[in-house]
Amino acid sequence: MGSSSLQLQDFVAGWVGGAASVLVGHPLDTVKTRLQAGQGYGNTLNCVLTVYRNESVAGFFKGMAFPLASIAVYSSVVFGVFSNTQRLLSQLRYGDAARAPALPDMALASAVAGFVSVGIGTPVDLVKIRLQMQTQPSLQANVRLKPTVPGFPVYRGPIHCFRTVLQKEGIAGIYRGAGAMLLRDVPGYCLYFIPYAFFCGWITPDGCISPNPSSVWLAGGVAGAISWGTATPMDVVKSRLQADGVYVNKYKGILDCILQSYQSEGLKHMSSLLKRKVKKKTYYKPPYLWKVQLSRASFHVWFL
Repeated sequence: MGSSSLQLQDFVAGWVGGAASVLVGHPLDTVKTRLQAGQGYGNTLNCVLTVYRNESVAGFFKGMAFPLASIAVYSSVVFGVFSNTQRLLSQLRYGDAARAPALPDMALASAVAGFVSVGIGTPVDLVKIRLQMQTQPSLQANVRLKPTVPGFPVYRGPIHCFRTVLQKEGIAGIYRGAGAMLLRDVPGYCLYFIPYAFFCGWITPDGCISPNPSSVWLAGGVAGAISWGTATPMDVVKSRLQADGVYVNKYKGILDCILQSYQSEGLKHMSSLLKRKVKKKTYYKPPYLWKVQLSRASFHVWFL
């Protein structure tokens, strides 16, 4: 009973943490997506002002309904897979699932979590990005959509977006950008979970069973900055591949997207995007991890 409850606890904690991260981070994620895949925004402040002037506050929350419903499940699975893989490896290596995992075990568990995340996260990100890139409100149902003309909204909502992509492009369209996401998430989760565990252990005073909220906040911010400092280049490629194909098909694949992006913008643009991404993840990763820790503690109080 205890082992089963412990496993369920990780999935519940991941679900709550994922929902919290969407609520906190989606406005910044919208700005990030417009800067990565859009044109004419210049810098972060100009992008924020442009979105607000043209679309009001609602523009920052465009496409949030689908991530809010799905990212919670996504985070639940990722966090649950990571934690349970760690326990499985500790059980196989040491005969004790509760033993603290070694660094190679943590790296392997992170890689497994990153691999699993692609299967769930790619369709979610695709729908989110397609909706975020629509710069005008949806037309009325009795007005004919003009999907071939840039500027006209193609999708009426997340379900319509998913169904339209599936009908026109098939499963390959739903998983557009999966290769780039795999190259982002497998190393990204390794460079996220491992620094987080290290900094949590380093900050937490001796004798404490679990880290306090300030330790989780600080460790989560540092780990998020490290992880996304390395993951941003491939995240840009993923975003551009997933935003591509609404009006025209600009990129042939990952390598073609990298080459075109470098030829047209160079490394200077990438470095500016990197700074914005690190700031964003330093801001909203701590609430996610704090909610995960709080949920795990609450689960013990309610069910154990």
